[in-house]
Amino acid sequence: MSSNSLNIAILQLPSIGMSSAKLDYYLRIMQKKEVKLLVLGEYLLNPFFKELEKLSIGMIQEQSRHQISMLKELAKLYNITIVAPLIIVKKKLVYKTTAKVSPTSTSYYEQQILLNFSHWNEEKFFSNSADTIKAPLIFKIDGHKFAIISGFELHFDEIFLELKTKNIDVLIVPTVSTFESQERWRELCKVRSFTNNFYILRANRIGEYVESSNNQHIWNFYGDSFVSTPNGDIEEFLGNSEELLITTISHQSVVNARKSWGFKDLIQKRSQQKAKN
Repeated sequence: MSSNSLNIAILQLPSIGMSSAKLDYYLRIMQKKEVKLLVLGEYLLNPFFKELEKLSIGMIQEQSRHQISMLKELAKLYNITIVAPLIIVKKKLVYKTTAKVSPTSTSYYEQQILLNFSHWNEEKFFSNSADTIKAPLIFKIDGHKFAIISGFELHFDEIFLELKTKNIDVLIVPTVSTFESQERWRELCKVRSFTNNFYILRANRIGEYVESSNNQHIWNFYGDSFVSTPNGDIEEFLGNSEELLITTISHQSVVNARKSWGFKDLIQKRSQQKAKN
């Protein structure tokens, strides 16, 4: 692996409960491949939202404390940064976050725009602040600059306005997509990665949630995790089962795409001309 590239991984799983065995198994594989970053989908370390609504705050807090402790141990043991959505509790209030756990530090991105549909109302359940849109969590690994947002936030231009001056190489997007939305998500990620000329790592979960006792309403989480390139192409993707994607990304690929298309330079020139006038 050259100094200008980085090995990353997306692990596609259903909810894994409290055991670390599954993550430990795959992390041993990643260690041999010199993977520096692992991304997980939404609601893997916590129950799915519809199940979460039925749990006590105390139970949610106990589970999340266990999971963050587990992530810290694994990140240090395997010298890897893990990006994993995690529900946390602060002062008896429940927040939807994504944890970035490195071997030496832990930080959280608190989701800013939440689902508010009648059948799936995260905005009502969680206590996340929605007063103003701020820049997502930014961090670096070996000269590559990353940002984290939630899957739902990919739909909103306001988030990307906050990103436009950050010069990131990779946008990490954990999701919990269902209801046969594969093609819509693919097209959305391709457009966002192309118009911004950066990679998008989309990590979706798999498995099912059965809403009714007679199995009439099944939520199918279909996987299809993938990497979208700075030129808007999906070159690496997974199917609908438990799978591990390991690939190499390159800062130079981002630089080349931006030089080739010139989107950012054009806007900067227009801004400079406007300032002179």
